[in-house]
Formats: sequence, C-alpha cells, structure tokens
Amino acid sequence: MFSSLINWLSNIKNKFFRKVLEIIAGIDIRVQLPKYNSETFSNFFKKNINTINFESKKSDRKVVIYSTCFVNFNKKNTGIAALKVLKKNGVEVQEAYPGCCGMPFLEQADLPKVVEQAKKISKDLIEWIDKGYKVITLTASCGLMLKFEWPLLLPNDENINKLSANVMDIDEYVVDISNNEGLVDGLQEIDGGVTVHHACHARAQNMGIKARDMLKLIPNIKIDVVERCAGHGGTFGVMKETHDLAIKVGKPTARQIKSKNNKYMASDCPLAAKHLKQLELDTNISNDEALHPIELVAKSYRL
Repeated sequence: MFSSLINWLSNIKNKFFRKVLEIIAGIDIRVQLPKYNSETFSNFFKKNINTINFESKKSDRKVVIYSTCFVNFNKKNTGIAALKVLKKNGVEVQEAYPGCCGMPFLEQADLPKVVEQAKKISKDLIEWIDKGYKVITLTASCGLMLKFEWPLLLPNDENINKLSANVMDIDEYVVDISNNEGLVDGLQEIDGGVTVHHACHARAQNMGIKARDMLKLIPNIKIDVVERCAGHGGTFGVMKETHDLAIKVGKPTARQIKSKNNKYMASDCPLAAKHLKQLELDTNISNDEALHPIELVAKSYRL
C-alpha cells in the first residue's frame, strides 16, 4: 500500500532520511536497498492465473510456487517469469506464501524463530504435497532453508523431512522437465551473452549449476559462470559495521563478472546480484536490476 512512499524514503538519493536510517537502524547510507512492488506477486497471481494460457502440450506435472518474501514483495517479475514458463510447458501452477522461510532469523542466530517459521510454513505446504504438487522456490536462500536448514534444526519432524524431499529450485525443475519430457518449442536466441553468478546458497543446495544448465537450452547462447561469493551475506552486506568488508569480498567477483564482457548478469540470489551491481565494476551489463535466470528463459520464449 505504501510502496511508493517507502521507495522514495529509502532511495539512496534521499540523503537526509538515509542518514536518519543509518543512525537509528545501522543501515549503511551507501547501500542501494531493494524496492517494493506496488502489488504483491500473490495478488498478481490471483488476478491473472486464469488469463495466462498458452497452446502447449498437456502435462501431468503440478507445482505450487512458494513465492518467498523477496519475490512476493520486491521482485514480482521473477514470479511472473516462472509462472509463464511453467504454464507454457503445460504445468499446472498454484501459488502459496504462508510466510517467511526464516533465513533472516537464521542470519541473526535466532533459531527458535526459525523453528517457529518452519513448523508454520511446512504445515501449509504439506497440504499441497499431499495433493500431488511439487514445491518450487524462486530464491536460492529460501530453497536452501526448505531443503537443508530446516531438516537440520528439526531432524525428527515428519512434515519437514517430507517437504525437504519435495522441494525443487525453479532452475532445477525446468531442467528436470527438459531432461524427462523436453521443453515445448519456442525458445529463441537472446540479444547477448550471459554471466551466471553461481551464488553461495545455490551452490550449497548440492544440485550442480542448474542456472547454467537451464540457460544452455536457449539456442546459441554464450554463457560464462562466476562461482565465488558476492560478499553480501544477508544483513552483512547492508549494515554500516560490515558493509566495507562486504565490498572488499565482492569486488573480485564483480571484476570477474565484468571481464566476461556479456550483456546480461543473472543470479539465483537477487540480493547478492544487487550488491554486485552496486559495485559499479560491471558497467557493461545492460540490465539495471539483477535478473533471475528464469527471467531470461521467459525472454527467450518471448513471454
């Protein structure tokens, strides 16, 4: 409701309010903060799910998108791209956002709060799994939480373990469709090469470089992979006491990305990619906002 006001207040050019925010909350005045959508992805989904239809082969696949906090409130376009690519390939798609996965609490070592979130969200998502749906995550950190971190905290919880076995990253899922049934025709060349930042939370899922594997499905695409830490680390990258160190860690990664001389940079971790973009070492890259790899697949499909 107040997205425009919040975006104006938190804009890096709003020096007065950002200085107040730095004093009160400790958020570094130099950090570009994520902008908020004027509409949540959940609301977009409810209003548009029945109008997004494509003539494509029918599939027995069913998924529920766990849209995650960042996609739901900050990066609706990632959810829209995933929805359209899945629907294009005949997948039945539903959406759920029962709450935050708890990653921000994990970063602050508030484990009881993480456990509370895990129990709450797993209860909701298990209902979808029991109806034959796979759970698809759109942000690497959230996928890691559902797959690995929750089971470590609650190893004897049947719901948590069942959920963990039925969660897939969106890139991972699209590659699975390609390997088993094949994607529908229609992927076309895109206007430039892509540097994939293989983020830490994607690497920790132990699934390989699925962003690269998915983007390889685009005809004649040039792909380079940079596999090193962005230095962001959640609140570590935005707080005044640690921001300089986050920059120090991220600069070699940004230099490596720039050296690939590609038009696009994409990452499964939107905040890591945003941090790298702000380092101003990758000025040859055209996209102003950090892209998720699924957005490039949607672009290739001309969706």
